[in-house]
Amino acid sequence: MSAREFKDNIYGEIASVSKALANPHRLEIVELLAQGASSVEYVADQINLSVASASHHLQTLKKARLVSTKKKGKYRYYSLSNQHVFKVWKAMRELAFSQNAEINKLIADYRASQNNLEPITTEELKKRLNEGNALLIDVRPGQEYDAGHITSSLSVPKDELHRRIKDLPKDKEIVAYCRGPLCTMADEAVAELRQRGYKATKLDVGYPEWKIAKA
Repeated sequence: MSAREFKDNIYGEIASVSKALANPHRLEIVELLAQGASSVEYVADQINLSVASASHHLQTLKKARLVSTKKKGKYRYYSLSNQHVFKVWKAMRELAFSQNAEINKLIADYRASQNNLEPITTEELKKRLNEGNALLIDVRPGQEYDAGHITSSLSVPKDELHRRIKDLPKDKEIVAYCRGPLCTMADEAVAELRQRGYKATKLDVGYPEWKIAKA
């Protein structure tokens, strides 16, 4: 094999990975699977796809060796092959944030629609928790919380917030987090909390980012 053939083959294999990720639905699937293993039905429901479409995207990711599968009972669960997959998505996201002004405008416009909600950092969260002035809530679906969550957080799924909000203390700031910087569940939870008279804000990272930083 010549040096040219070697390079063509290597770069071709690497390009197959980037090609598999070059789809907005598949990027969102990677973010979802970073929360924990999920069935195709769960993926379809969370990303608003048909089961057939979700299955197609998962198979594309599997072919590129970005996800793996494991059967439990009658269901097959998909998970990221390893942490490198999420780290690549995180790096892509950060590159896009730094190079694409339209992304930053979209984020700024969305935050403005949510009363200029500015997230807090993990360090600031630690400070407020240590002072006993804050309560951290995880607003992802219960399945994702059970798969892994930030230490000391309380599971209050976004869909249950309206029913459980009365159980949250009003003498503490409520800090909400979800899947990551692009997840809107925490924004919606904070907006609802503020409307009900609570002091609330969101964390600037999700569970996967917290997990990587802790490792």
